[in-house]
Amino acid sequence: MTDDIDLTALAEQLGQQLTQRKLTLTLAESCTGGLCAEIITRVAGSSVWFECGFITYSNQSKEMLLNVSSATLSDFGAVSEETAIEMAMGAFGVSGASLSAAVTGIAGPTGGTEAKPLGTVCFAWIGLDCAPISATHHFIGNRQEIRQQSAKTLIEGLITLTLSLDL
Repeated sequence: MTDDIDLTALAEQLGQQLTQRKLTLTLAESCTGGLCAEIITRVAGSSVWFECGFITYSNQSKEMLLNVSSATLSDFGAVSEETAIEMAMGAFGVSGASLSAAVTGIAGPTGGTEAKPLGTVCFAWIGLDCAPISATHHFIGNRQEIRQQSAKTLIEGLITLTLSLDL
């Protein structure tokens, strides 16, 4: 189980990397409901590198705030890598940040289907001059455990992306 100490340590590591590279970050969150932004802003001085976050829980807010296509939501669903990519791209475009990440999924306890069971979470990461990276994970646990595992995966992906950027 991921705990708050681990998540805060990851956010501190991310903050150090972003500060050293003079990069900024924006987030687009759905199933985590702002948890990722909360973890990141635990870090003193995060205002230097954390630009903003969008909590877009409904499809309507994904469309209105992040320019996620209604066709994408209709064809692939809110819980899809395609939607996560569009969420990350929308946040990236609106914020002017150097990096963007998005998370959308089914934290439960309801909402799962045979095709997309409880714990299905999709991610996307985008950096300056690099193509979007996306992934789908299947987490096990209760609602809070799935949200914490999702936050950990999102932040770890940002750390990996930051290290891979050719600056």
